Amino acid sequence: MEDQMRISLDLANQALNIGEVPVGCIFLYNDRVIARGKNSVNETRNATRHAERNCVDEVVDKYKDTWHDVMSKVTVVVTVEPCIMCASLLYSLKVPKIVYGCNNDRFGGCGSVMDVLPLYSLECQLVAGVLKDEAMSLLKTFYAGTNPNAPLSKVKIKKK
Repeated sequence: MEDQMRISLDLANQALNIGEVPVGCIFLYNDRVIARGKNSVNETRNATRHAERNCVDEVVDKYKDTWHDVMSKVTVVVTVEPCIMCASLLYSLKVPKIVYGCNNDRFGGCGSVMDVLPLYSLECQLVAGVLKDEAMSLLKTFYAGTNPNAPLSKVKIKKK
């Protein structure tokens, strides 16, 4: 799985280079890549445009009549544990296997913050920690900078 994760890491690096949270994802079907995605939240100004969601949309476009069957046989390879929203999306599509790099301690939906799998009647194999140091390094690089597209803080500063 390391070779496949390296493809996702390359996509995450591309996201980082354009100011996105560096998350990359591929979908494997019959051992070949059928979808590639990276976060495009800032570019689209749409908070739902995570790497996994972008891959799902690519599969739906490519496999117009059979996409639901395809999704039930896909292996997801993503650099960061899917957030609660993305984990719910993947589980609702009956994805049988998710491989990820590092944990998502802020929004993780595969156990770090919340385990949403018990909400669904299916089994999904989770494989965590594949090239986790590389994935975490990209996140640290992003969060060391500032996000120019982030909304202004609404925290009130106390006056003395």
